[in-house]
Amino acid sequence: MTHEGGAGARRPSLRSKILLAMVALMAVLSVAVVYQGLVVNEYVERIVWKTLLDGELDHLLQRHREEPGYRWVDSDNIALYGMPGSNPIPPELTGFGPGLHDDIDFAGGERVLLVREVDGRPVMLALDAEPLEQREQALAAVIIAAALTTLLLATVAIGWSVSRLMRPLDAIATRIGALHPDRPGQRLQTPAGASHEVAVIAEAFDGFLDRTDRFVERERGFINQASHELRTPIAIIAGASALAMNAADLPDAARGQLERIQRTTRDVEQLISLLLVLAKDPERLAASSDLVALDALLPEIVDDHRHLAAGKDLAIDIAPLPPCTLRAPLPIVQAAIGNLLRNAIENSDRGHIQVRLERPARVVIEDPGHGMSAEEISAIYARMARSGGPDGGGIGLELIARLCEHLHWRLDIASDRGQGTTTVLDLDTAGTAAD
Repeated sequence: MTHEGGAGARRPSLRSKILLAMVALMAVLSVAVVYQGLVVNEYVERIVWKTLLDGELDHLLQRHREEPGYRWVDSDNIALYGMPGSNPIPPELTGFGPGLHDDIDFAGGERVLLVREVDGRPVMLALDAEPLEQREQALAAVIIAAALTTLLLATVAIGWSVSRLMRPLDAIATRIGALHPDRPGQRLQTPAGASHEVAVIAEAFDGFLDRTDRFVERERGFINQASHELRTPIAIIAGASALAMNAADLPDAARGQLERIQRTTRDVEQLISLLLVLAKDPERLAASSDLVALDALLPEIVDDHRHLAAGKDLAIDIAPLPPCTLRAPLPIVQAAIGNLLRNAIENSDRGHIQVRLERPARVVIEDPGHGMSAEEISAIYARMARSGGPDGGGIGLELIARLCEHLHWRLDIASDRGQGTTTVLDLDTAGTAAD
């Protein structure tokens, strides 16, 4: 017997995703810290070199002014070039202009060179940086080793913490997997040591089981009929179009139509799922809410529907969106706004569709389409009010009307014949959250 859970078992676990994300974050932070340390070290090193050589050269020039016969004597690690009584500038250094130059390969090692114009001629101080560069490399190696050790220890600690945090959730998942839909009265038990969030999940699931026991008998006939009458034909259409798409000699025009069929099939599947949710438990629909960020959701919905404007001289513009969040079922919000946007695109041929968000939670869609007369708008409201069967493209508005009825939203349509339509979906009565 094949279990559907087998496919899910092959997916990455939440534990591994959390661990991977945390380790990746720690790795990025470690690289950033090491890089910043090396950059700061290099910057400070240049400041030290410049301060040291500037001070030495200033002292040398002061001695020359006070003692015209003063002669510089090179030491083991610093040499002077270009001053009277000093070494001439070697050919290898003639191309360097005024300023500090480090990491110069000269005289058998790395040198730091300070060049300054004095009385119209270059004067140079060269410092042997080889010993300090070796110490710097050793310090960098220590820093990198410490970062890797910290990352390893953090990985172990994060893995242990994630395992402890996920243990109650794993226990609940195991108990949920052991539930049988044909056995009434089943309940979950909150695992020992579970957090408040896990306890809330367990209690919510127990509430769901209780509601399922009450509704299952009433809904069983509808679910069976809907699954047979709606899902089976859609699955056949989807499967047939997928097989047809695999034909090697399929013309481009036919391929485009099949792709359209597949998109429409997916839309209908989503619509059927939404209708089933409404039919199965409409009173619970408003309570099954998410914290929805409308300012983040609107651009996603617009992007998902841009393909409908392909082949038209039509653009979809989004006005600057103010921050706005509300408590509402996310799939329902997506379906409502997406359906209104689809209607605007399908009834417009050219121009710009304007989408904007007004606080506290009003979605406004203005299209340059054909427009409607007052009588047509009244007919739409009448069809929405009686929630009758669809005629033409009315199923979308009827569905939105049903959602507005359950969630206490408000839908307003304003239009003039030939001047486009303005649709306003006011979600504020569902309860906005503080931004």
